[in-house]
Amino acid sequence: MFTGIVTDIGEIISLTPTAQGQLHRVRIACRYDRSTIADGASIACNGVCLTVVASGTADGKTWFDVDAAAETLRMTTARGWRVGTNLNLERALKIGDELGGHIVAGHADGIATVLGRDDLPDMARFELGTTRDLARFIAPKGSVTLDGVSLTVNTVRDVAFSVLIIPHTLEVTTLSGWRAGAEVNIEVDLMARYAARLSEMK
Repeated sequence: MFTGIVTDIGEIISLTPTAQGQLHRVRIACRYDRSTIADGASIACNGVCLTVVASGTADGKTWFDVDAAAETLRMTTARGWRVGTNLNLERALKIGDELGGHIVAGHADGIATVLGRDDLPDMARFELGTTRDLARFIAPKGSVTLDGVSLTVNTVRDVAFSVLIIPHTLEVTTLSGWRAGAEVNIEVDLMARYAARLSEMK
C-alpha cells in the first residue's frame, strides 16, 4: 500500500522488451539508498506498483530493475515509457509511517487525459477527462491518484474533473510537465469504489 506522497523522481536509464512484447524490463535510477532496496520490494512508479527484481549502483547513483507485464502495458502509460522518462516514485508503506495522502493500492485503474492547464498566480489548475466507468467514482473534495500523486478533486463535470496543484507539488513531482493531451495513470479512491459496490448490492 501507498499514500500518494512522492518521495523521489526517478529516471528510466534502460528499457528492454522481450521478443514476444509481453514484458518490459525497466531500469530506473533514483536517489534511494541502495541498502534499503530489497529484491521483491514494491515501489510505485507513476502510480503503478512494480516489484524490484534487481538493484545496484553505478556512477554514484542507485538503480533498480522492475518488470512491466502485458497487463500493465495495456492498462497504463507504461506502454509509452522511454529511456529518459521521469517517474514519480514512492516506497511501500511501513507500519507506523505517516499517512500524508490517502490509501493508494498502486493498481492503476486506467488512463486519464489532460484536457487543459491554467497557470494561476499561486498554483496550477488541470482539467482531465476519463472514462464514464471511472468518472462515477470521482466526486468534488474526494481523492484521486494521478501518476502516483494523491490529489483532491476540485470540480466535476460529466466525465471531466479538475485538480489544483500547489507550487511544492509541482516542484517535487513530474506534474509540472503536464500539458494538454498528456496521458496520466489514474487510480480512483478505494473508499469510493467500495461505497459504489455496496450501493449497487442494495
